[in-house]
Amino acid sequence: MHLAVLTGGGDVPGLNAAIKAIANEASARSWKVTGFRRGWSGPLNYNPDDPEGSRDWVAALRPDVVRHIDRTGGTVLHTTRTNPSNVRAADLPAFLESKYRTVDGTDTVDCTDHVLAVLNDLKIDVLIAIGGDDTLSYGARLHREGVPTLCIPKTMDNDVFGTDYCIGFSTCVNRSVDFINRLRTPAGSHERFLVVEMFGRNSGESALITGYLADVDRTLIAEVPFDIDKVARLLAEDRARNSSSYAIVVVSEGASLEGGEIIESGETDAFGHRKLGGIGPMVGDALKAHTGVNVMTQNLAYLVRAGAPDAMDLMVGRNFGTMAIQLFEEGKSGLMTAIQDGRYTTEPADICTKGKRSVDVDAMYDVNTYRPRIAEVSGMPMFLK
Repeated sequence: MHLAVLTGGGDVPGLNAAIKAIANEASARSWKVTGFRRGWSGPLNYNPDDPEGSRDWVAALRPDVVRHIDRTGGTVLHTTRTNPSNVRAADLPAFLESKYRTVDGTDTVDCTDHVLAVLNDLKIDVLIAIGGDDTLSYGARLHREGVPTLCIPKTMDNDVFGTDYCIGFSTCVNRSVDFINRLRTPAGSHERFLVVEMFGRNSGESALITGYLADVDRTLIAEVPFDIDKVARLLAEDRARNSSSYAIVVVSEGASLEGGEIIESGETDAFGHRKLGGIGPMVGDALKAHTGVNVMTQNLAYLVRAGAPDAMDLMVGRNFGTMAIQLFEEGKSGLMTAIQDGRYTTEPADICTKGKRSVDVDAMYDVNTYRPRIAEVSGMPMFLK
């Protein structure tokens, strides 16, 4: 058997653990594994008529190659946000320009038939896609086109629909709690407000759980627009009650003011998303204007992506990779590995396109105080939902 694997979208700690498990489990069955480099750019840029010239887009994954990779973060296969079904004409590989030259003035083209040809040329028996909603949605597209496909969810935001847990979430929360507790020192020394911006486009779960565990004063999540006047008043009260004269608010990057919109910048990517970021400084400026108190603003951003995975993401990454091989050995494809109610399970590969995963506000958040509020712990999964 010949398997292919790729990682797409943002990198997270734990990806290499999944890649290593796939390579080792496949080797134990005498199967071959090819890694496509740079996400969906790999099969897009691979030229079947020039395999030698396409070597930079593929990598042989053997046990000796992957032996050490789980000790580091990121992905050894590299990653991009390429979407082969929506490629700008200007970004086409040179060898595909004549085939996909637009004659109707459209800016983008669908290169899926080329990807299918590449998989057929390489005699790929199953493709394993590791990523978030965008990466997995294209994997589901290939499954509909007849390619045996398996999907593994990863994202810092833990927002892939159909699973309670995604690779990268635990490390994100652990790092965030640690950084916030370290930042208490300068915030307290200078008696300031501390505004911490975190990832979270559509789901505020990473900010919510971090705020809950770090026991910050207020947490603003993507699901609940906030009143900045009220936030300023509450934080001023929090600061006054603190013997060290500081207060902390955690903000999801997708959070917005009541009646306002999320802050985005730049061009849309191949999946229709613009870059998020900037709500933290905006909140900081507003707090300063409302109270006169100086503000520290810190965007954790790539700090929580960097470095090795924690034990949870090592375990889930390894188990998801192992599970994918076991599923294929059982003759199954068109599935996404998942965790539900604390147990490993599967969902259809296209489950990520069937809904949006977000915070259960009624069960986990107090909209009046802007604080996590776990209404009922008994019966909830370990990481809550």
